[in-house]
Amino acid sequence: KKNKAAGTTGTGLNFLIPLLDRVRYVQSLKEIVIDVPEQSAVSLDNVTLQIDGVLYLRILDPFKASYGVEDPEYAVTQLAQTTMRSELGKLTLDKVFRERESLNSNIVHSINQASDDWGIRCLRYEIKDIHVPPRVKESMQMQVEAERRKRATVLESEGTRESAINVAEGRKQAQILASEGEKAEQINKAAGEAQAVLAKAEAKAKAIRLLSEALAEQNGNAAASLSVAEQYVSAFSNLAKESNTILLPSNTGDISGMVSQAMTIYGSLAKTSPRTPAGVEETSEDLLSPSGSPPEQRTQ
Repeated sequence: KKNKAAGTTGTGLNFLIPLLDRVRYVQSLKEIVIDVPEQSAVSLDNVTLQIDGVLYLRILDPFKASYGVEDPEYAVTQLAQTTMRSELGKLTLDKVFRERESLNSNIVHSINQASDDWGIRCLRYEIKDIHVPPRVKESMQMQVEAERRKRATVLESEGTRESAINVAEGRKQAQILASEGEKAEQINKAAGEAQAVLAKAEAKAKAIRLLSEALAEQNGNAAASLSVAEQYVSAFSNLAKESNTILLPSNTGDISGMVSQAMTIYGSLAKTSPRTPAGVEETSEDLLSPSGSPPEQRTQ
């Protein structure tokens, strides 16, 4: 752009009057890249940093850029440095590294507010390098290593905890399954015992019915007498095997008398009781200790 009587010429072909018109300023409307020199800045936690950057700007109003400021590029560079120091003073060292994008946008916003009167627009600002003191760098490295060790320890402890939980859960499930198996076994055992008792009761009832039918037949009394005698002899053969104190009737040697006495008791019970099988069973149990003769106690 060229100045003509405190004005500017447009693009294209322009004519100037010699000795009256002359070119005072020439401004480029292209995007300009300016390196911001490295400078020191102090963060919020009093850490001195060495930082530099790159500034991208464009001249929007050549007249303001020519007459509003003496050297627009130098002015914008100084403004960028001062704004950078101001923004870094608001952040701690950790936030400087984490919030570089926010820091760049804040610097651009601050530059544009001040450069509107200069006809210049800052497009973007990028931080190139951030240098910290060696001791601070070592402490940051130690902090990173400690954080990594902490994460490793936490992950290891979580793994151990999950492993213990899994083991405990497995034991719990094993105990539940074992208890359910034991419960089913007891239920099956009880059902089997119940069936066995029922089968024994049915067999005993059937035996009593058969015995009752046999006694009702001809010569049933003789057969019953023979059975009672056999049981009498068998009972005396087992005496004193489990204990040294036994009860015996007074006439143990009179087998015929014992048999006849037992049959007499059976006959009387059969006449008085309408339930023949029960009477037969009770008579069979009384054959070993007749009530007709008093028992006596003997000790071996």
